Amino acid sequence: MLPLLSSAADTVTVFGGVDPIVLADANAPDTGGLADFLRGFFGPLFLVIVSIVAIFFLFTREITRFAQFIILAIFIGIVFYVPGIIEVIAVALARAMGVSTE
Repeated sequence: MLPLLSSAADTVTVFGGVDPIVLADANAPDTGGLADFLRGFFGPLFLVIVSIVAIFFLFTREITRFAQFIILAIFIGIVFYVPGIIEVIAVALARAMGVSTE
């Protein structure tokens, strides 16, 4: 167990002079393509589920629920297929309210 450290210099000394952040980066798994893989795997599954539920609502003639479901599915699909849109919307809202985004 490591003793309580009072400064960053003590931390580097405990780890043998190697910066612990470098150790964490060197041992971290490469997850660069994970988001693309998951999007490619769950994307078609999402579309199939949306299609089945939409067809069910149409055949049972529940037009109001169908419209609500389609609107919700479109919003979820936009967030799923364009994940950068959340940051763009957040920055736009912050700027509209006069908050500095720098």
